[in-house]
Amino acid sequence: MKKTLLVAAVAISALFAGGAAMAQGETASLSYNLGVTSDYVWRGVSQTDGKAALQGGIDYKKGLFYAGAWASNVDFADSDGHKASTELDLYMGLTPTAGKFNFDFGVIAYTYPGADDGSDFNVTELKAAVSHPMGKGTVGLAFYLPTESLEDPYYEVNMAYPLSDKWTVSGALGNYEGAGYTTKNFGVTYAITPSLGFDVRWADASKLPSTLSASLKATF
Repeated sequence: MKKTLLVAAVAISALFAGGAAMAQGETASLSYNLGVTSDYVWRGVSQTDGKAALQGGIDYKKGLFYAGAWASNVDFADSDGHKASTELDLYMGLTPTAGKFNFDFGVIAYTYPGADDGSDFNVTELKAAVSHPMGKGTVGLAFYLPTESLEDPYYEVNMAYPLSDKWTVSGALGNYEGAGYTTKNFGVTYAITPSLGFDVRWADASKLPSTLSASLKATF
């Protein structure tokens, strides 16, 4: 745990310093999001035991630098029976560009306030991602590495393509070495308004039942 906190602290400090330096003179923005889903699925696995979740977050951006927080209810337990009911994610990073390539380098801390005593759900990951235009859509790669061990990463290839002003299809194919499975998802999103979207998504993790979820998300 000390190693995790040390690595995360160093990475976050470096990102904050770099982001602050490059954000001089840039206009800052603050946005919020609120959503509800029939099943909170993360990397192909339900985090709410197939039940609904209420979710929301806040994001700050200035220049290349961003930071934010996001929360959701969860419902799962570890092998010792310790349970968690709330997830709070904290993250920050930088989003540089090079030509048509858009990068995202960041740190994400997944925390579970109020989890049973003795549980060890909290984890911090380093993130490196890149995306590139593909016609009207985008294709991307993402890599996540736990800071605790610097081993067993999760990585995926993802894509999104607008069918019209309202409809967008998207999906991802990933591999989670730490958990020992591959995962994939595919879905369609309908923009009810510029700030309100409805998404239906199928997800699958090898050796586990596939899931189908519907989500409604507002940004403001």
